[in-house]
Amino acid sequence: MRKAASITKANSATPMDIALEEAHAAGERGEVPIGAVIVRDGEIIARAGNRTREFNDVTAHAEILTIRQAGEMLGSERLIDCDLYVTLEPCAMCAAAISFARIRRLYYGASDPKGGGIEHGGRFYTQPTCHHAPEIYPGFCEADARKILKDFFREKR
Repeated sequence: MRKAASITKANSATPMDIALEEAHAAGERGEVPIGAVIVRDGEIIARAGNRTREFNDVTAHAEILTIRQAGEMLGSERLIDCDLYVTLEPCAMCAAAISFARIRRLYYGASDPKGGGIEHGGRFYTQPTCHHAPEIYPGFCEADARKILKDFFREKR
């Protein structure tokens, strides 16, 4: 597990910059290039890229891995004062995990019309069975996030 990293002027990388780095690293490993970061009180407390192939685990999405790391670090399954930055619109599974963890804010890069669960697909947070919906900020560094995905899939074809 990584130690928390402060976000300061000396370290001008934003949380989404770090998520994009994680996405790039995931792509280098042959994973779908999605990265995520969880921030609490201005500190990055968790960061990960997809590892579904490496772990042979369909739930090893970047969002799930960061939620697990943050929960372990904080000693709680509730991440009430935490914000999640992710490079792609979360799927329904990840949207549910974000809700169950009580993430405060969700920032994501590219929209996902095929597999997204926020503004596409099941739109998890609009369902009556959803008990918590984070504040949602789509389109964060969208062009950069989309480029990483397009480049990855172009190489695969």
